[in-house]
Amino acid sequence: MQTVSHLHSSLYFSNRICRRNTINPDRRTKMQSSYQLHFAVRPSTYKFLMPVPPTRLCAIPNKDDGYPSVHVLEEDTNTNHAPNSEPETLFSKWSPPRYLWRGLTVPILAGQVIIRTIKGKVHWRNTIQQLERVGPRSLGVCLLTSAFVGMAFTIQFVREFTRLGLNRSIGGVLALAFSRELSPVVTSIVVAGRIGSAFAAELGTMQVSEQTDTLRVLGADPVDYLVTPRVIASCIALPFLTLMCFTMGLASSALLADSVYGISINIILDSAQRALRAWDIISAMIKSQVFGAIISVVSCAWGVTTLGGAKGVGESTTSAVVISLVGIFMADFALSYLFFQGAGDSLKSCV
Repeated sequence: MQTVSHLHSSLYFSNRICRRNTINPDRRTKMQSSYQLHFAVRPSTYKFLMPVPPTRLCAIPNKDDGYPSVHVLEEDTNTNHAPNSEPETLFSKWSPPRYLWRGLTVPILAGQVIIRTIKGKVHWRNTIQQLERVGPRSLGVCLLTSAFVGMAFTIQFVREFTRLGLNRSIGGVLALAFSRELSPVVTSIVVAGRIGSAFAAELGTMQVSEQTDTLRVLGADPVDYLVTPRVIASCIALPFLTLMCFTMGLASSALLADSVYGISINIILDSAQRALRAWDIISAMIKSQVFGAIISVVSCAWGVTTLGGAKGVGESTTSAVVISLVGIFMADFALSYLFFQGAGDSLKSCV
C-alpha cells in the first residue's frame, strides 16, 4: 500500500521526536522503527523574502522486507533565498548625484516658504528671535567691515582724481559705488559667513540627530518652525544693515579724505548728494533683500539635507557658505545689468 504525504517548510523549528507506525498489507499493526529528527537551530527568527516551495515526498514499497519506506523523490527547495531580480532597465541602478538633488531642494524649499508665508503659517516668536540674531547682533561686524572697505576704496580714488583735478567728483563716485555695489555685496558676504554658516550648522545638527523627525511626530512642520522664520528674518534685516553700512562707509571715506588728503568733508558730502538718486538707494535695498533670501534658503536647504554625522555637518556648513557667496555674485551681476543699463548721467551734476 502506497501512501503519499506532503511536508511543508515552516519558519520556526524546535526539537521534536517523530514516531511512525507502519502498516503491512494484511492490516497487522506493528511497530517497525522509530525515527528521531532533531532540528538544532539558534533561537532566532528567520524572515524569508519569498515563500519557500514545499518538499514533495513519496512512499514506495521496499522489495526486500515487504514494508513501505519513505524516499525523497523530488526536492524543490530553493538554495538561493535571494528574491528573483527584475529585469534591469536603463536607470534601475542610477541615483542622482548629491549636488543635483541638493540643488533641487533650494527652489522647492523657497516655494514652500512663499506658500506658507502667504497662508500666514509663520511662527512669529521664532521669527522675532531670528530677526534679532540677524540684525542687531550682526551690526557691529558689518559696520566695522564697511568702514575699512570704504577707507581702502577712498585711497584708490582720491589719489587719481586729485591728479586729474576732479576733487569735486570724489564724493559722487564714492556714493554711487557704495550704494549700488559695495554696501549690498559686503554686507551680504559678512552675513553669509556669520549667519548662513550658523543656519546650516544648526539645521544640519538637528537633521543628523533626528530632531526634525521629532518635530514631525509632535505635529509641527519643520518648514514652518525652522526655515520660514530664518528666511523672513534675513529678508527684513539685510536692507537695514545695508543702509547702515552705506552710511558708515561714506562717513569713513569722508573722514579719511579730509584728514589725509586735505579734501573737505563738505565737498565730498555735497558731491555725494548731487550724484545720488532715490533709485540708487532703492536698488541697494532690493539687492540686499534678494541676497538675504539666497543666503537663508541655501543655508537651510544644505542644513536639512545633511548626512553623515559631525563630518557631514562640517561639510554642509562650508558648502552652504560657498554656494551662498557664488549665488550672491551671480545675482548681483543679474540685478546690476537689469537696473543700470545704458549710459548714466549721475556724475554730470557733480563735475
